[in-house]
Amino acid sequence: MKRKMGCLGVLFFALVCCAGPLTISMSASSGSGPAAANAAAAADIPARVLTAYIAAAEGVRSHRPRCRGMQWQVLAGIAKVESGHAAGHTVSSDGDIRPRILGPRLDGSGAGGNTTPMPDTDHGRWDGDPGGERAVGPFQFLPSTFRTVGRDGNDDGATDPHNIDDAALSAAVYLCGRGRDLTQRQQLETAIRSYNHSAAYVADVMEWIARYKTTSSTASVKGVTGKARTVLAAALSQRGMPYSWGGGSANGPSYGICCSPGGSSGEHIRGFDCSGLTSYAYAQAGITLPRTAAAQAGVGRRIPASAGVKALQPGDLVFYGYVPTADGTIHHVGIYLGNGKMINALRPGTKVRVDPVSVMSDYAGGARPW
Repeated sequence: MKRKMGCLGVLFFALVCCAGPLTISMSASSGSGPAAANAAAAADIPARVLTAYIAAAEGVRSHRPRCRGMQWQVLAGIAKVESGHAAGHTVSSDGDIRPRILGPRLDGSGAGGNTTPMPDTDHGRWDGDPGGERAVGPFQFLPSTFRTVGRDGNDDGATDPHNIDDAALSAAVYLCGRGRDLTQRQQLETAIRSYNHSAAYVADVMEWIARYKTTSSTASVKGVTGKARTVLAAALSQRGMPYSWGGGSANGPSYGICCSPGGSSGEHIRGFDCSGLTSYAYAQAGITLPRTAAAQAGVGRRIPASAGVKALQPGDLVFYGYVPTADGTIHHVGIYLGNGKMINALRPGTKVRVDPVSVMSDYAGGARPW
């Protein structure tokens, strides 16, 4: 089947998607090895779920003001081990997880590793089992524990371990204890051990935290709300994913095509090109974008280059063109993060990353698709 040519523009044969001037040397990416494995590890977090982790890490300070060092990667490490980030379950836009995630009945039978019988404490309210106790939700809380630390993470007036916002904030509250300093490794390990008294468990979670920190961005979605927050969280969740010429779509990373004007092929690289990344990130907020960078410039409110970067808001598309006033010459697109930075898939041989908007000299303005 013939596929669209990624972000390719239409100005002469030399227009390059997501690349700098044609004189720049472009190295090929194998898409394999430790770096790619780490990228895949970061990419396994659904955008809506990552949004909840980030919000919880920031919001826990209002519940545990003496707690230091809570980061979304800590919550991601716990949830990865406990439920694989709610793998196999649907997370709605308001954070509800269906079907519910329920652990085995804790009756001491040995199923799921439980050897100590635990009596029912919630009368089946959260675990659906009035005759026994089960761990519940993506963070696998015992109902008795959730009753103590449960918090309303999405301000809907309810506290539910089967809601990703509530569960993530509640986990942050639990891990913070009475005011731990999670920047100290010993205190972080103590917090994780309180979740599960197992050295193997602590080591497993710590390994995932390290992986997520390796591939995550220091950029934050703090203060960003609504669809823009979802878009940014989705894009940031893909940081470290290899650039693939023609790769990526609204459904996520994919193998690309051959070949860029510089000779780089995406056929054996699973990842994104510039407009593949933007298509994916916006799709998580329910917004469908055209596949090419030039076409994306025609969606929503256009922000001209003459208005300057100061006219951009977090979540806006950022464009680059050989003739900044001619949308048909646009060859690259990113997503504005704020403070003069954007997240983008820049060119073959790189990975999805945060760059200054000034990384290219031919800024062509932006667009606000909502």
